[in-house]
Amino acid sequence: MTDHNLAIVVLAAGQGTRMKSATPKVLHRLGGRTLLGHVLRSAESLGADLVRVVVRHERDRIVEALADHPGVVAVDQDEVPGTGRAAQAGVLSLPEDFAGDVLVLSGDVPLIEVETFQAMLDEHRRRGASATLLGAHLDEPHGYGRVIRGADGMVERIVEQKDATPDEAAVTEINPGVYVFRARDLRDALAAVGTDNAQGEMYLTDVIGIMRGAGGSIAGVTAPDAAAALGVNDRVQLAEAARILNQRVIRRWQLEGVTVQDPHTTWIDDTATLAQDVTLLPNTHVLGATTIAEGAVVGPDTSLVDTEVGRGATVRRSDATLAVIGDGATVGPWAYLRAGAELADGAKAGTFVEIKNSTVGEGSKVPHLSYVGDAEIGAGVNLGAGAITANYDDVHKHRTVIEDHVHTGSHTVMIAPVRLGAGAKTGAGAVVRKDVPAGALAMSVAPQRNLEGWVEKNRAGTAAAESAARAQGAQKATDVDEQEQDG
Repeated sequence: MTDHNLAIVVLAAGQGTRMKSATPKVLHRLGGRTLLGHVLRSAESLGADLVRVVVRHERDRIVEALADHPGVVAVDQDEVPGTGRAAQAGVLSLPEDFAGDVLVLSGDVPLIEVETFQAMLDEHRRRGASATLLGAHLDEPHGYGRVIRGADGMVERIVEQKDATPDEAAVTEINPGVYVFRARDLRDALAAVGTDNAQGEMYLTDVIGIMRGAGGSIAGVTAPDAAAALGVNDRVQLAEAARILNQRVIRRWQLEGVTVQDPHTTWIDDTATLAQDVTLLPNTHVLGATTIAEGAVVGPDTSLVDTEVGRGATVRRSDATLAVIGDGATVGPWAYLRAGAELADGAKAGTFVEIKNSTVGEGSKVPHLSYVGDAEIGAGVNLGAGAITANYDDVHKHRTVIEDHVHTGSHTVMIAPVRLGAGAKTGAGAVVRKDVPAGALAMSVAPQRNLEGWVEKNRAGTAAAESAARAQGAQKATDVDEQEQDG
C-alpha cells in the first residue's frame, strides 16, 4: 500500500574513509545486497510515496546502483558538509506542498527491520510529535552521538562525541541516525542549523534541540536490538553486520522448515529462496538469487551462486554458478558447474567434472574426470571417464551434440563441431573428428607395436632397465627348463 503522507530521505553522501576502499561505503555488500540496498528494501516496504537518496562522493556509481529501485530519486548535496545539509537537500527536493512525515535514514545502517520503522511512525503519529528518534543503549557508546533527555524523560538534544562534556559522554543511550520528522517542522529547523561545532559541519542532530527550543515535542523509540541499529563504518563492522544478518536469515529459514545442520559454518544470502525439507550440511554457502526446492540436500563444502536446485537433488562438495540442477539430479563430489550448465531431472555430474554452457538430458551421466563445454547431451547418455568436448579452436567456440542413449568409452575426445547420433558408441581413447551415425561404433584404431629391448637401449642404467633385464633373464631360464622337459 502507498503511504501518501510519508517521504523517505536516505543519506548516502558520505565519503566513508574508514572503509579504506575504492568502493563507496554504501555499495559494500552483505547478504546478497549492498548496504544501501538493504536500507532501500526496508524503506520501500513502508510504501512511501516519495523516496530520495542524497549523494555526493562517488555520485555516479551510487546513482547507477539505484537503477534496481524504480521510483527512487537521487538528490545531489552541495559542498556544504554535514548530515544536516544532506537532509536539507533531500527535503528541498520534495514538493513544496508536502506536509506529511519525513523518515530520515542512513545508507550505512542496513540491519534495522521494517517493523522498527513502522513502530517509529506509529509512535510519532500517535503523539503528534515534531520528531521521533530511534535510540539504542550500548555498554560501550564511544564514538556515537548521545541522546540527552530532560528531567521529564523527553529528548532535549543530541550531542556528538567530539562535542560532548564528560557527563554527556557518560550517557549510554546513543543515536543511530534514524528519525521521523513532521515535514514543516524539519524545514524550519534545518534553516536554523549552523556550523559552529568541532567539525564545522551542519549536524542533523542539531534540529532536535532547535525543535525542542521552539516548543516541539520529541518522542523516542528504543531499538529492540541495539547491535542491529548500528551503522557500518569499517571492515570490522561490516563483518559483524554480515554475521548478524546471516544469523537472522538462517533462523528465518529454520522456522520455515529448512534443516541447517551447522549454522556457524553456513551462509545464506538474504536474496536466496529455500523450500521446506531442504537440508544444508556444514560449510555450505547459498548465495545470490539461488533457489532450492523441497527435499534437496546441499553440502557439505558447497557453494551455490544464482543457481536453481530441483526437488530431491543432491549437491555435495561442489561449486555452481548460474546453473540449473533438475529434480533428483546429483552433483559431486568436487564438481564445477559454470554459467549455463543445465542438468535435467535425474542427471548426474560426478567427481571432478566441469560443465559449462551445456545441457545434460534426463537420466544422463557424466560420472567422473570429464569436461563438457558448449554441448547438448540427450537423455540416457553415459560419458566414460575422461570424456572431453574440445570446443575451442583458438578462435571460436563450437558445439557438440550427443543424442539420446549414446555411450562413450573412457578418454573419448569429441572435436567440435561434431554430432554423435542416437545410440552410438565410441571405443576407449577414441578421438571423434567427424559425425557418428546413429547406432554406429566410432573407434580410433592403430596396430599396437612392441619394440623389444627399447628400455635397455634407451634407458640403460635405470631401475626400469635393470628390472626389465631381470625379468627377461627369469623368462629365458623358464624357457630353457621347459625345453629340457620337452626333450
